[in-house]
Amino acid sequence: MKTIDKIPTSKIQRASKLVTTGAKVGVNYLKYYGDKITKTEDEARSRLNENNAEDIYDSLKQLKGSALKVAQMLSMEKSIMPQAYVEKFSLAQFSVPPLSPPLVIKTFKTYFGKMPNELYDSFNTTSVNAASIGQVHIAEKNGKKLAVKIQYPGVAESISSDLALVKPIAMKMFNIKGKDSDKYFKEVEGKLIEETNYILEMQQSKEIAAACAHIPNLLFPQYYEDLSSERIITMDYMEGEHLSEFTTRNTNQKMANKLGQALWDFYMFQIHKLKKVHADPHPGNFLVSEDHNLVALDFGCMKSIPDDFYVPYFELAKPENITDKAFFTSKLYQLEILREDDSKEEVLFFSEMFHELLSLFTQPFHAETFDFSDTQFFGKITELGQRYSKSTELRKMNGNRGSKHFIYMNRTFFGLYNLMFDLKAKDIKINNFTTL
Repeated sequence: MKTIDKIPTSKIQRASKLVTTGAKVGVNYLKYYGDKITKTEDEARSRLNENNAEDIYDSLKQLKGSALKVAQMLSMEKSIMPQAYVEKFSLAQFSVPPLSPPLVIKTFKTYFGKMPNELYDSFNTTSVNAASIGQVHIAEKNGKKLAVKIQYPGVAESISSDLALVKPIAMKMFNIKGKDSDKYFKEVEGKLIEETNYILEMQQSKEIAAACAHIPNLLFPQYYEDLSSERIITMDYMEGEHLSEFTTRNTNQKMANKLGQALWDFYMFQIHKLKKVHADPHPGNFLVSEDHNLVALDFGCMKSIPDDFYVPYFELAKPENITDKAFFTSKLYQLEILREDDSKEEVLFFSEMFHELLSLFTQPFHAETFDFSDTQFFGKITELGQRYSKSTELRKMNGNRGSKHFIYMNRTFFGLYNLMFDLKAKDIKINNFTTL
């Protein structure tokens, strides 16, 4: 894979790159209008999506950082995003152009004040895994194989300016209006800033590994503080296959169920017992070991769940509460889905919309066991997402909906459901975490 010798780090350089990309997208739309003369609408739209996805991703992978992280987040929205975007943006999870070896050495020296060969017995300057915020190198010390994650230059410093550039687009895309809309962007910005703090990630990683060590078939690396800093983190190198690669070839149902139960127990224990969750459940953060255990990696993005959100959020997972209209409505106000300044039309529309969404989305919690290989269930989720994404009525409404905590909680559940579906895990015990 081609390496990168330089990353745009200044606000002007990064803005210029996005402006250039915007011009390319404009040309793609001109091609689209031309295609509509000779092709069907579906064919023309498909080509437009493919061209736009490629041009936008090519730009973001050079910028790296929060811009690429947002693409990674969007790739998990399989039921809403066009397939071309999902396929291209999903590359941000574990397959982007890495820094060149000379830039790696320069960056390491800048961050640590020492050269890699002063810390490790050996250090491979060629990356084995490059993602949105950092890339991983193999090293050895005292006979132990290590993974060294190095943050890209300028990532931490460019988060606020990157988000300011994409904010107008995001507000238009999600139809967000109103003076308190900043709470959503502040939530994302805060989490992205946390993800660039590797000292915090080290602390969170050790806490989660210790708290979840009792969960069967789940493994974590060991972390080394003396070989880590605010922008570099050293841990055990964990042998294994990316979960996404495993799921494409696996035909062993028993193995899928074993891994699926471990994954589900891991998330339910965090959410219900720790009230804090690994809010980045994409395939690049999980490996399958040689003896078919699940390896959990990368705890930079952790979401704390306050009680005043946790309680009503999971009260609406119970079918008897969804069917109790007065109770259901009161919880929608508590979760800021309904607002005091809503019109009667908005109250009716969003009450019906969330009743339909929650009746479907909470189905795994309505039984002792659930079949996550059920294509009918996931087909309904996809159909519902696509229907509302195209709704002209929804576009007329104020999309500024819900507590800021929804952003990462919903991201967690969408990501978890997708991973469980990819595994085709069946007979998953929903409340198994209570007996571990």
